[in-house]
Amino acid sequence: MSDIRPFRAVRAANAKAARVIAPPYDVMSEAEARALVAANPESFVRVSRPEAVLPEGADSHAPEAYATARREFDAMLSSGLLSRDNTDSYYLYGQKMGAHFQVGLVAAFSVHEYDTNLIKKHEFTRPDKERDRVAHIDATNCQTGMVFLAYRDQEPLNSLIVKGTQGAPEWKVTTEDDVEHTLWRVSDPALVDAITRAAAELPCTYVADGHHRSAAASIVHRERAGMAGGHAYFLAGLFPASTLQILAYNRAVKDLFGHTPASFLAAVGAHFDICVAEPVPAGRGQITMYLEKTWYSLTARDVPTDPVQALDVSLLQDRVLRPLLGIDNPRTDKRIDFVGGIRGWQELVKLVDAGTHAVAFHMHPTSLDQLFAVADSGNVMPPKSTWFEPKLRDAVAMHALD
Repeated sequence: MSDIRPFRAVRAANAKAARVIAPPYDVMSEAEARALVAANPESFVRVSRPEAVLPEGADSHAPEAYATARREFDAMLSSGLLSRDNTDSYYLYGQKMGAHFQVGLVAAFSVHEYDTNLIKKHEFTRPDKERDRVAHIDATNCQTGMVFLAYRDQEPLNSLIVKGTQGAPEWKVTTEDDVEHTLWRVSDPALVDAITRAAAELPCTYVADGHHRSAAASIVHRERAGMAGGHAYFLAGLFPASTLQILAYNRAVKDLFGHTPASFLAAVGAHFDICVAEPVPAGRGQITMYLEKTWYSLTARDVPTDPVQALDVSLLQDRVLRPLLGIDNPRTDKRIDFVGGIRGWQELVKLVDAGTHAVAFHMHPTSLDQLFAVADSGNVMPPKSTWFEPKLRDAVAMHALD
């Protein structure tokens, strides 16, 4: 089952949504956050990345940073940039990016189900990033960032999501990246009850993105045990799998670890069939590589049946990055950079041709079926296996813990 609840969202005021909703905190650098706030002082980045309004060089993990987040949050509420609904509601969040359109159900989800793996994960989390989100939640007493959940399509929930979008939205805005965002509020008791009952029929859900946010919610609940408040539930948007879009998550490595280009190409050929190719992989089991101004197709031989080992990102890590390029831990190795597929293969060419990187790899996107298979097996994917687009914006709907 999936235990979900409607809630009274704190959210961008309808008339100000275009100015307030902001990219998630973890997709921008400090410099980008500062530039965004400078260009738009009403952006929620003031809260999600409070160092953007502190003097340069300020410690983003210091108590003052989290105190600033609370101060800015309160200021946005008092000024009317944010408002709070007065009745428990579900929310439907639609995003249109080019021809792609997706709508998810925004609700409060059970921490207990996360802890007992009815909400399944596919990534490890880092304690330092968990503590950062815990401190942010404690300071604001609000879950400001939405966890991105997915479920295997199931009626009647799919139909109820569509039904909830038939009325007039609270707002519809297009952001600077040309993504159209729409928010509907569902407060009719009959429809709220129908959604709750339909969600209860889901055998499980999956964290698509936002592992640190969900882990932080679990920690906050554990640390606040016995206190009153809504900390037994966390904020998430739940989307049917068939509507989601995963892009490639590519890799660029700064050097060849002592290899010449010719010897490296020969070593790669021990595990892959190689030929000159177009930049984008044609399908699963194929990786393209940019080396010395040439694109090569790498087709894996002897692909394992294990759901983790069979991933293209695993094949690259296990057969190239670790043994040939000395990258044992891609989470921490400074010689590898990860490039979101939204930037296209051109970004990989740019990095290599500029001389900052020696070789780049364009991946075929991991599928939702692969993500589900790994999570169902109780395992985790290698880091940076999936890149979902469009990203869920902050301040669309937030879950206050009081």
